[in-house]
Amino acid sequence: MGKPIQTAISPTRAEDYPEWYQQVIKASDLAEKSPVRGCMVIKPWGYALWENIMRTLDGMFKITGVKNAYFPLFIPLSFLEKEAAHVEGFAKECAVVTHHRLEKGPKGELIPAGELTEPLVVRPTSETIIGDSFSKWISSYRDLPVLINQWANVVRWEMRTRLFLRTSEFLWQEGHTAHADKEEAVDRTRLMLDVYARFAEEHLALPVIRGEKSASERFPGAVSTLCIEAMMQDRKALQAGTSHFLGQNFAKASGIRFQSAQETEEFAWTTSWGVSTRMIGGVIMSHGDDDGIILPPKIASSHVVLLPIIRKDDDRRPVMEYTENLARALREKTYGNRQIDVEIDTRDIGGARGWEWIKKGIPLRVEIGPRDIAGNSVFLARRDQSPKEKKSLTREQFIEQIVDILDDIQKNLFDRALEFQKQHTVKIDDKNDFSRFYTPENTEKPEIHGGFALSHWCGEGSCEEMIKEELKVTIRCIPFDAETEAGTCIWCGKPSSKRVIFAKAY
Repeated sequence: MGKPIQTAISPTRAEDYPEWYQQVIKASDLAEKSPVRGCMVIKPWGYALWENIMRTLDGMFKITGVKNAYFPLFIPLSFLEKEAAHVEGFAKECAVVTHHRLEKGPKGELIPAGELTEPLVVRPTSETIIGDSFSKWISSYRDLPVLINQWANVVRWEMRTRLFLRTSEFLWQEGHTAHADKEEAVDRTRLMLDVYARFAEEHLALPVIRGEKSASERFPGAVSTLCIEAMMQDRKALQAGTSHFLGQNFAKASGIRFQSAQETEEFAWTTSWGVSTRMIGGVIMSHGDDDGIILPPKIASSHVVLLPIIRKDDDRRPVMEYTENLARALREKTYGNRQIDVEIDTRDIGGARGWEWIKKGIPLRVEIGPRDIAGNSVFLARRDQSPKEKKSLTREQFIEQIVDILDDIQKNLFDRALEFQKQHTVKIDDKNDFSRFYTPENTEKPEIHGGFALSHWCGEGSCEEMIKEELKVTIRCIPFDAETEAGTCIWCGKPSSKRVIFAKAY
């Protein structure tokens, strides 16, 4: 037997995928658990990633006419009660404020005091309170459309949490729009989903499937929910973004009325759409390897780290001058929507220094020592390749080629993820084959299963629920590009006209 391959992350993905995920986050210094159960502290390297996501998406939203605003964190309980399906859908996840101050008890302990006349719900989502503002802003068809987005935090009291994927408090954006007619609102719902899909594929290097949710998987109170679904390396699905057509449901609940051009009073047609920090979890699980995270260059916390090699005091000045001059030249270039970000790591920690940056997923590592200076060159390593794979470039070549190199890494990550998705997306027409697809061969590793099953579904919610109960598998979406074809439901055998995507999911 050969010598085991040493990896920076233990356990490996194959050994224990869920624990691998936790260890990657720790090793990459992205985030950590907080003293508050189910919440997380996002550290600078992780928050820089979120900032780059925000910057890019915000620009994409504004191109479509969306403006940013901000709304209260606290929502009166009566607002949620106005839309029955909405409150029912979020009731078990709500954090509720019932008192407005603390007082000392008989033993000197702090106890809640000053009971509120109406409980306040800590924002799980903002349709109801934004609807209240829309009802005041809109009186005529001339006021429409209203296209609003807010960057905020939300609280959903999760019982089983995992950093970035599912936490009690998380960061997101939520868009809310109001329109004079149904068609315009439907078009906006699809437009924003297309923005998400383009962002996921072009910036996160994350191939996604666009489609519509089944009725049981819709956002509470929505008429229809559109989504993008991505496959992680354990072959589970991650819902990476959603866009909801709310019809007139929330407009009626919040009183969003307007006078039409025909001088009749109408209710507005509304939408909402959002993505969150769970996208960072998607990046980790899609591109990471057994040495840590691999960051797509377009949203990476930083693009390149320069590692000066100083073995004796006489080397320090020439090596640092060369390194700092190179950093200045690189920062004058742009990649995507920002300057190239350069780190300089001067720590004297030997070989551990390079491995730290490998685990952090920075796209490019550049070593600079006296020999490189003598040859006016750099020694370059790409994160999407083996740590042992390095090459020498002249300084001028590196500066000239860095944008192309980053583009090549971005494309390579997308192509690898797309190939993985294709390999594990299978058409299945036999119920026994379907069950086996989602039954792990190794019962000690239940996280690893088949992948995406393209199978027929009769459209009955009861059938969908039985599949969910027995196999823990759900309909991720009804793909937009699904062809009409005669078939029979994978579970009950009733007639079906389309295939849907089944998977286990986060």
